[in-house]
Amino acid sequence: MTIHLADYEIGDDYDGKYKHDLAALQKRLEHIQVAHIVGGTRAIVMFEGWDAAGKGGIIQRLSAEWDPRNYKVWPISAPTADEKAHHFLWRFWNRLPANGNIAVFDRSWYGRVLVERVEGFASETEWRHGYDEINAFEAQQVESGTTLIKLFIHTTQKEQDRRLKARLDDPWKHWKTGLDDFHNRSRREEYLEAMAEMFARTDTATAPWTVIDGNDKKAARIAALTLIADRLEAGVSMVPPPLDPKVKKVAEKALDLR
Repeated sequence: MTIHLADYEIGDDYDGKYKHDLAALQKRLEHIQVAHIVGGTRAIVMFEGWDAAGKGGIIQRLSAEWDPRNYKVWPISAPTADEKAHHFLWRFWNRLPANGNIAVFDRSWYGRVLVERVEGFASETEWRHGYDEINAFEAQQVESGTTLIKLFIHTTQKEQDRRLKARLDDPWKHWKTGLDDFHNRSRREEYLEAMAEMFARTDTATAPWTVIDGNDKKAARIAALTLIADRLEAGVSMVPPPLDPKVKKVAEKALDLR
């Protein structure tokens, strides 16, 4: 199915009990993380989207109840000089999750066919070849048993502008805004063109894209966390792990439970 970002611009207010529903999702995600730890299962949750689309807020709520020992958030920015000396996927191979772990990518390998394409940091030959390299990379992860979830958080230009202005108005949010935000905004049409081809070339049966309407933050958070919980839960057993008999025996004696 062809993905059109214009189909994700309704921005309806969340009509549920947000705090209650969010807490329930976070408890569910806590159990899902335990299932990954106990089962030794790997997962990757990857976010792309516009500046100020709400990726950070979703990630913050996604990991709120997770044990920090078994997940890692990777904020991806421009590659370092050392990273540029390697294949563009090298720095992502080095961040893949170990057994029992979940890796969360705040931006990703799709920089090759988005910012590197639009800003001219990669040649046309390089970014065009990037689609096949990305598809092969993702297929390898899935075929090796890793659950891969790809989310794109979309906002309209009007909503993005409102959020950028709010950052300027709040001194404690100045750090979240830089020149790149406004440079990228000025090239929105070029990014839309690159995104359209990205979806067309990399929305595969093995690693499909999910677009989240990010124009209402609460609705976007619930939608994203529900999708992530559904996908992560499908890859593990949700039967609670049994208590080790040896631990039970010692605990009964230590705590006088017999």
